[in-house]
Amino acid sequence: MRRFTRILTGLLLILPVLNVFNAQAQDKVPTVPVKIGVMGPFTGPAASIGQEQLNWAKLAVEDFNKASGWKAELVEGDTELDPSKAVTVATSLIADKDIYGVVGPAGSQEVEATAPKFKEARLVHVSPSATRTTLTTSGFDTFFRVVPTDAAQGPTDANFLAKQLKATKLFIIDDQTSYSTGLADSAEKAFKDAGGSIVGHESVTQKDVDFSALVTKIKGSGADAIFFPGQIASQGALLGKQLQEQGVKIILFGADGFFSTDDFIKGAAGATEGAYVSSFAPDITGIESSADVVKRYTEKNGSFGTFGPPTYAATTVVLEAMKRAFEGGKLTREAVRDEVAKTNQKLSILGGPLAFDKNGDVQGAQFYIFQVKGDKFVLVPNPASGEMAATMAATAAK
Repeated sequence: MRRFTRILTGLLLILPVLNVFNAQAQDKVPTVPVKIGVMGPFTGPAASIGQEQLNWAKLAVEDFNKASGWKAELVEGDTELDPSKAVTVATSLIADKDIYGVVGPAGSQEVEATAPKFKEARLVHVSPSATRTTLTTSGFDTFFRVVPTDAAQGPTDANFLAKQLKATKLFIIDDQTSYSTGLADSAEKAFKDAGGSIVGHESVTQKDVDFSALVTKIKGSGADAIFFPGQIASQGALLGKQLQEQGVKIILFGADGFFSTDDFIKGAAGATEGAYVSSFAPDITGIESSADVVKRYTEKNGSFGTFGPPTYAATTVVLEAMKRAFEGGKLTREAVRDEVAKTNQKLSILGGPLAFDKNGDVQGAQFYIFQVKGDKFVLVPNPASGEMAATMAATAAK
C-alpha cells in the first residue's frame, strides 16, 4: 500500500509539469524567447549595402510578428564583410541557444569561413547575397541561399558583353576574394566560348584606391570592355573616375557587388554613366504583388537597391520554418533546418515562387542586367536572362 501511495504521489508531482508542456505545445505562439540572427556588413566599406540588408531584415521580422502574433527578436551581427569578423559573429550567434536560424552571411568568403561552425551547431543560415557556386556543393547542409549562383552570373554577364554589346576584347579585374576570383574565372571562360579574347587579367585588393597604373595598362591592352566583379562599389566608382581622367572610353561592367546607387553612381559623380552591372534580384518596384511592402519600406527608410529584398525573402524563409517547426511540436535547430529545406513559397517578394533544390540553391533563379542612366540603375532587355527579366524590362520601358 505504501508503495502504491508513493507511486501515486510521484505521479501527482509530475502531472503539473506535464500540463505545463502540453499547454505550451497547444499555444499558438512560443512562450519562451525565440530569436533569429542576421549577419551583414553594417559598417565598413560595404555599409550602404549592409544597412539596406539590415533594414529589410527588420521589416521582415516586423511583418512576421504582426501576422503570426509571435515576438521573434532579431539579433544583429556586424561582419564588415571580413571573414575573420564573420567567424567571431557566427560563434556569438551559435552560443545563443534562443537563436534557431540565421540570415547571412552576405559575402561568399564569409560563408566559406563560417559554414563549418554552423554545420557543427546544426544552425541553419540562409544567405541573401552569397553567390559563389561551390558554397552549396561543399557538404554544408545547413547552408541555403535565395539568390542564383555565379555559374549563372558569369555566363550571363559574358554573353551580354559579347553578344549584346559586341565586345571582342575583355580586360578582367578581380579583388582577390573567393567571390570575385570565382566569378572572374566563370566569365572568362564564357567570354572565350562566345568568341572573345581576354587581353588582360589583374588583381587588386579591396583597400586599393589608386587605379591610375591599372588604367594605363588597360588603355594599352586594346580592350573594348572591362569586367570587374568587385564587392566594394566605391572601388568601381574610383575606377570609373580614373578612366575618365585618362580619357579612356570603354565599357565598364560590374557584378552584383557594385549595385549601390550611393557608392557606384552618386559616388562617381557621373563617371560611371552608361556602365553596366548584373544583379541576382530584380528591381521589385516593378512587381505589382510587392507594391505594399515597397511602400512601407520606402516610407520608413527611403530608396533601396537589389540587396534588400532578397534579405527580406531570406528572413521570411527562416521565420516561416521556425513557425512550422513550432507548430509541429519540435522547435529545435535541427527541425528548423529541415523546415527551411521544405520551403515552398508560391509567391515571394522577388516576384516568383521560392523553393530550394537538394543542395540548398534556389530553384529557377536568374540574373538581371542594369545600366547606369543618370542617378539610377535601369533594367535593360537581355534575351538570355529569362522570361521574367524580359517581361520586367519591357514593363520598365513603358
